[in-house]
Amino acid sequence: MSRVLLTERVLVARAQREAAHRRRHLRTVAWRDGMRCRVDGRDLLNFCSNDYLGLSQDPRVIAALRDAAAEGAGAGASHLVCGHGAQHAALESELAEWLQAPRALLFGSGYLANLAVVQALLGEGDVCVQDRLNHASLIDAARLAGCTFKRYPHADAEGAARQLASHAPGAALLASDGVFSMDGDVAPLRELVKVAHEQQAMLYIDDAHGIGVLGDAGRGSVAAAGLASSDVPLRLVTFGKALGSAGAAVVGDVDLIAHLAETARPYIYTTAMPPAQAAATREAVRIARAGNDLRERLRANIERLKEGARRHGLALMPSDTPIQPLLVGTDTHALAMAAALEDRGYWVAPIRPPTVPEGSARLRITLSAAHHAHQVDGLLDALAQARDAVIA
Repeated sequence: MSRVLLTERVLVARAQREAAHRRRHLRTVAWRDGMRCRVDGRDLLNFCSNDYLGLSQDPRVIAALRDAAAEGAGAGASHLVCGHGAQHAALESELAEWLQAPRALLFGSGYLANLAVVQALLGEGDVCVQDRLNHASLIDAARLAGCTFKRYPHADAEGAARQLASHAPGAALLASDGVFSMDGDVAPLRELVKVAHEQQAMLYIDDAHGIGVLGDAGRGSVAAAGLASSDVPLRLVTFGKALGSAGAAVVGDVDLIAHLAETARPYIYTTAMPPAQAAATREAVRIARAGNDLRERLRANIERLKEGARRHGLALMPSDTPIQPLLVGTDTHALAMAAALEDRGYWVAPIRPPTVPEGSARLRITLSAAHHAHQVDGLLDALAQARDAVIA
């Protein structure tokens, strides 16, 4: 018997990615100062970060992290053994109060949280119905759960209803991003609530890119849609984007959260986040909750970019969120435009398949409250010059 050697398979796959211009390369950031950073020895203005409110470098958040450092560099164990401390408990309580939900449960990352929810709730004979453009973690979670997995056309609530109706037995979970990470658009949440109710399914929303940015007091896409916690029994919030920290939480129904805490493998079998990280996130929550000025500054930057793009003839994809993608089409054009932007001092990530569908390579421009108006204007000029040099 002749086996396939994994090392050979890896080299063949790498060569295929190279030929298709789909190699991914790690970049090293040596320092950050606001939205300026040094990347592989080059000083750049960052327009690809998810730090939407600029809180990752906020002195108050850093001070909270430093002040709690005396509690130790790590939690020492999983939450259910001895790793759940006062900082964790306080963060869960403050999150639940802010988001007007009965209870919150902490996780090490949004990826782990999505795996936890779907695997703890679904199994063989059940169905998980998802938007086709959902985050990879939701897709992986459904596949690992062993349930039937169905996808509907992007933002098509009627398509979701058809998929749910075609699978009658077992429990049903309808899952969607709140804000889609690569397109920047918002899910039709009110329509999805109606579908879930009519089809006796539970609705779960991954609001990683909505929390802190959308809705009253930054409560996210669910609040912006005028929905209550009872409409969306479980939702994911992450700390590494608008909150500028690290980790995640699932908020929602008391009984569902208790079930996750007792049965979800990504919760039971991993160490709790460091107490100092929880303290920093608590401070970020307080700032975000009262941060209407930050959201107004972010909104002004979004509108400035969109209006400037219209003047320059840059066809941004439809989005009212900090995620403003510029569809380029081919992988080579996306890479070339990103390189041209770097030559002008701007860092914008080229996004290619399989992260996005074939033929939809793009520059994923992201905005922050920490950007200044003249920096947005400079980016617009650089984008137009890059487009003219690469595509025209």
